Order: sequence, then structure tokens, then C-alpha cells
Amino acid sequence: MALPPKLGLIAGNGKFPFLVLDAAKAQGFDVVVAAIKEESSPEIESRGATAVHWFSLGELSRLIDTFKKEGVSRAVMAGQVKHKQIFSSIRPDWRLAKLLLSLRTRNTDALLGAVAKVLGDEGIVLENSTAFLEPLLAKAGVLTQRAPNEQEKKNIEYGRAVAHNLAQYDIGQTVVIAEAACVAVEAMEGTDATIERAGQLMASLDAEASTLSRTLTVVKIAKPNQDMRFDVPAVGVKTIETMRKAGATCLALTAGKCLFLDGDGVISAANNAQICIVAD
Repeated sequence: MALPPKLGLIAGNGKFPFLVLDAAKAQGFDVVVAAIKEESSPEIESRGATAVHWFSLGELSRLIDTFKKEGVSRAVMAGQVKHKQIFSSIRPDWRLAKLLLSLRTRNTDALLGAVAKVLGDEGIVLENSTAFLEPLLAKAGVLTQRAPNEQEKKNIEYGRAVAHNLAQYDIGQTVVIAEAACVAVEAMEGTDATIERAGQLMASLDAEASTLSRTLTVVKIAKPNQDMRFDVPAVGVKTIETMRKAGATCLALTAGKCLFLDGDGVISAANNAQICIVAD
């Protein structure tokens, strides 16, 4: 009898790795997890993977050697690795140090793209991180009970223009807009922290002196040439809760390229909070 196919899972933080692990197992794969010590949840140990190996961010050679010993030739990278970790926690081995020295820029695309090439050169193909999760990708259209109002539509149009310009430089994928003015731009802190910062900024304005509405629109897009193997835009129920607390009423996404980490739970949470979600 043929052995089940094997899949390597390079696991960062959040729910994304668990979704991939469960979906791959359901499709008959033996999953070998490479869990990143600085990011992954210990719970990954108890989710039925064939094997779980723990690595620090800089241990690229050990990752390759482990996958080869496990017979892994296909892998998926799932879950966030905080951008600041690249600068603070990483202790590169010789292979990764050589790779870092070869990079002209140290943004996410450059670094992870180079890692993907090294893996490929070693016979380990890095596949799209959403390959097992197509049903969780945002579909085109208005996804909630409430559609965006006219001001939110203007915010979305402006926000998408700003976000597309920023995304080409791999600065961030999220902007927060109020009355067609950019309130906050995502950098290394991540989407939720960007929304929180926008809410704090609006709350600090003098209501009588400010000409801006305090109602915020969040625009989160895929990059112009989004590599679906890594750094895929994702939102969850936590994002909706963060929006509610910040006073954000609308979320605009890229259809087919943004992942709902909690599935329909994201839509339900948005409906309960009177937040509209739209994807183009």
C-alpha cells in the first residue's frame, strides 16, 4: 500500500498554521511541522502532526536537513513572523547569513523569496500557503449585511490608491482612512496595532477643532504581485474586535487573496458590530 504524501509546514504565529495542518491532514497528508520557537504556539504539538521540530528563526540549514531526513519535498509557510523579529531575534546560521548578505533590501518579500529559492535548490518546493484553504479566501462583493455608505466608498477608493503605492515597496498592506485622509499606515507593527494606533489618534483630536469624522475605514490589500507562498493578507475575529474598539466601521479587502482566519465567524462578528466588509 502506498504511503501517504508528506507535507512540510513551516509554522509562524496565530491560527493560520493550525488551519493548514487540519486541512492537509483531512486531505490525507502526513504533516511534518517546523515550528518557529519565537512565534509558534506550543499547542501545535497536540494537533496530530506526524512530527513537530522546533527551530529558531536563523536555523535554515537545520530546517533543510530535517525536512530531507523526514522525506519532505513539498512545504507550506503559514502564520505570521513579525517583521521586527528579523532585526531583533534572528541569529543566522552560515547559510542564512550568506543569504542575508546577498540581499539588496531586507523586506519580507526579499527575505522569504530568497529562503524559498534556497529550499527549492535543495529539492523542497514551497507551495502557496492557501493551497489547502481556498474556501476561506474572501469572495468578491459586499460580504456583510450592511454595504458601505457613500463616505466609506470614498474612503475605500482613496485607501486602495494609497495602499497599492505603499505595497509595492513592501512597507505594509493596511491603511486606515477617515474622510479620504490617511490616518495610519502599517509598517512592522502589524494590522491590529495599526488600527489601534489610528483609533488612539482620532480619540486624541479635539472634537470641536477637528474637521475629520472619527469614523474610520480600514483598507487591507494584497501586494501588486502578491506571492501567495508567504505573507498572505489575513484577518480574523480579533481584527473585527480591534476595529470596533477603534471606531472603524468598514473593512475593504482584496478578493481571492485575503484569508478569513475564523471563516464565517469573521462575517458574523462584523454583522454584530455593524461593520461592513467588502472585497474587490
